[in-house]
Amino acid sequence: MTTRRDRHQVLLPPTISARTRRADAQRCVTSGGPGSGGTRGSPARDRQIVLRVPCPRHPAQFRNEMAKYVDDHEAKRMARYVEIRCPDAYLRPIATSGGIMRTEHQQTPASRRSLSIGVSAAIIVLALAACDSPPTSFDELAETSLPQIEGAIQVPGLQDEVEVIRDPWGVPHIFADNLDDLFFAQGFVQAQDRLWQMDMYRRAGEGRLSEILGPEALRHDRVARLLKYRGPWTDEEFNSYHPEGRRILQAFTSGVNAYIAHAEGAGELPVEFEITGLRPLPWSIETPLLRIATAMPTGDARRELSLARSVAGLGAAEANRRARPTPYRDLVVPRDVDYSIIDDAVAAGLAGFQGTIVEPPLVAPYDSWVDARVSANLGARENSPGSNNWTISGSLTASGDVIVANDPHRGVNNPSLRYMVHLDAPGWTAIGSTEPVIPGVAIGHNGRVAWGLTIVGTDQSDIYVEEVNPDDPNQVRWNGSWESLRVEYDTILVKGAAPEVVELKFSRHGPIFYEDGENHKAYALRSTMHEPGSTGYLGALRLNVVNDCVEFLDALDAWMAPTENMVCGDADGNIAWQASALSPRRDGWQGRLPVPGTGAYEWDGFRDDLPRELNPERGWIATANHDIHPDGYDPPLFFKRQGPFERFARVSSVLARGSDFTVQDSRDLQHDAYSSSAAASLELFRGWTSDDPELERYRQELAAWDAVYDRDDRAAAIFGHLRRILSGGGFGQRAAPTDVDPEAALGTALERLREQQGDDPAQWRWGRTNRSEFPHSLVSAYDLPAAERLGGAGTVAAVGATFREIIDFSDLDGSLATNAPGQSGRPGSPFYGNLVQNWADQEYFPMSFSREAVEANAAYRLTLVPGG
Repeated sequence: MTTRRDRHQVLLPPTISARTRRADAQRCVTSGGPGSGGTRGSPARDRQIVLRVPCPRHPAQFRNEMAKYVDDHEAKRMARYVEIRCPDAYLRPIATSGGIMRTEHQQTPASRRSLSIGVSAAIIVLALAACDSPPTSFDELAETSLPQIEGAIQVPGLQDEVEVIRDPWGVPHIFADNLDDLFFAQGFVQAQDRLWQMDMYRRAGEGRLSEILGPEALRHDRVARLLKYRGPWTDEEFNSYHPEGRRILQAFTSGVNAYIAHAEGAGELPVEFEITGLRPLPWSIETPLLRIATAMPTGDARRELSLARSVAGLGAAEANRRARPTPYRDLVVPRDVDYSIIDDAVAAGLAGFQGTIVEPPLVAPYDSWVDARVSANLGARENSPGSNNWTISGSLTASGDVIVANDPHRGVNNPSLRYMVHLDAPGWTAIGSTEPVIPGVAIGHNGRVAWGLTIVGTDQSDIYVEEVNPDDPNQVRWNGSWESLRVEYDTILVKGAAPEVVELKFSRHGPIFYEDGENHKAYALRSTMHEPGSTGYLGALRLNVVNDCVEFLDALDAWMAPTENMVCGDADGNIAWQASALSPRRDGWQGRLPVPGTGAYEWDGFRDDLPRELNPERGWIATANHDIHPDGYDPPLFFKRQGPFERFARVSSVLARGSDFTVQDSRDLQHDAYSSSAAASLELFRGWTSDDPELERYRQELAAWDAVYDRDDRAAAIFGHLRRILSGGGFGQRAAPTDVDPEAALGTALERLREQQGDDPAQWRWGRTNRSEFPHSLVSAYDLPAAERLGGAGTVAAVGATFREIIDFSDLDGSLATNAPGQSGRPGSPFYGNLVQNWADQEYFPMSFSREAVEANAAYRLTLVPGG
């Protein structure tokens, strides 16, 4: 039987020595190499032998071939420099005697049609000859440092070889012989495609942006350090995600570090590092646990402060009416707390952790290439609630097997907030999407069980108003006596300025984010993100290895964050749902308003009664960020702003009236662009006529519109502006008020549409309004084309479903997915932005799962080899 090692005994394509046998030798007409004193076009000072050979398909791979050639010919003692020229790029690895130490990968004009090797003196120096010119554009620069995705790479830290097969859509299928190598390779591969994104994530999460941005990032860094998880760094944290959590995290972060080391030595660091002059920071086992994905509790806190100010100004009843809570409850105001003293400054204490930052400046010469972007946002560029998932029993499918579909909405970003990967090793197999900074598969299937998620919205945080001792600002009242705060000091390094020492205070409830010295109050945030085991999505490691929906529900007992509606289906025909989150138990209070920190309002552990379903008689389960409380469920897990929860109503109505469902039906439903609120609002434009011929024309067009937001629909474009007018300026889901003047509203909408799309009505269409943009964070040269979309607010096809999956247990290899804008975050990669139009056109690609299907769709094959 052929082993994996046997199949890949020949690790490289035909060696350079074979190529050079066919090459002609000639004298170099350029310089004799660095320091030779030669000039462009002059004879070389030292004798040069130039061997012209075909340009390698992958320059990084060619380095390995070339080094082997030099060794084979015992020419290392003779070599002075070797220059590689390609049609599109040249490489300049720089070395000392004893081996190549590092490389720089740069561009050369397309007129270079050969690859030259000059051999002269004592050491190998792969260097730029004087006749070559550096890249002159960002596009050229990006292509000089792309990662090696074919051939073989020697990687210290592996136990055995690992195969990485990338399909035509950029999804890596990782095959390893043991779990350590599997997760090591996952870290390595995800860093290949997303290292810049991963590095910015960890800098933001650790509060280290001031090191690269200067004083403007100090506020962010202070809040990030204040709110981050600070331990304990024990197995209670590491193994809460999986019994082998520490081992998995260690392997994953070792893989990330291995790629950083490889990239620095092979000239493969992402172009963003080159143009900013930065270098990636090494990862520790703690780095993936920074909790950025669970920063949502700070949103809960800001809503508490906003409602408190409304109570102070309007009274509890009116504030509650305007808040429109679902489920509805009278607002219970805590005792002994004064909301009138809460002002903008209090809320600003949390504002530094909202993700908006200025990206690092470019260094020379790239800062003079004029298209640098001034600022960017690490968070979502475009965000709207819109996640949907459903699971359909085989009793309702044409195949008789379960179908699971999910399109979680997090925001439209470049690169994507998700990364698709296929993991395969003895004892572990899973395919789907994950966060680039964590191991495992967060959404997908393992051959036995498939799952998807949508946000529940469970309230996972509370603000405590601490009473401060007037005689000691580091003491607060607790149960009738003064209790000391924990005070820590942290030093923030600041680019272009002196280091900043910050004071961080913590009460028993959590970090103090604002101190009001005048009123002797301090505001503390208690959040589940400070509990061990609350790193977002990492709890899915347990889901990767379950065998059926019953085990799936049991595994979710350990899921803490984010707050998710987890649906599943399995190969045995079961379907299930669990509201999953670490949810505080509040005895006698709601958690909607800040509470005094004196001991009367404390969490009483965490709830174990979150709702779930297993094999309901109706044969399907769906969620869509709606009110999931069963009848009689109390106290509520959350208070959402009142419905109408259009997406859930639409999904459930389609599933409830159907049978013989197919994968195509789920495709159609994920892209359903019908809006029930738009349909209701259209009644305003029926039953009357306008004296203005133009208004009457478009009134009739609206009256006949089917309330489906198609990209090419003009009526949808008109109503897109009308909706803002009718809902008071936003994209709210409420039906139009009955006292509006529809004719005047229509006139205003047409004026706005003309301003936006021009005077030619033939060019008006919804897609021109409903566009998703994919800007690069640093330079506009790397921006991706915008995509026109169907759907919109309130429709199943809302905004941010850049990842979609449809799992079909009758044909797992025929299961479908997409991940826009692409798998890679590296400009110049074939997988950078390659899925934008695919996504906009409602297209998918297959999730190849069996080894046969993976091989059939193999586009690039990389072997990671132990050693080096």
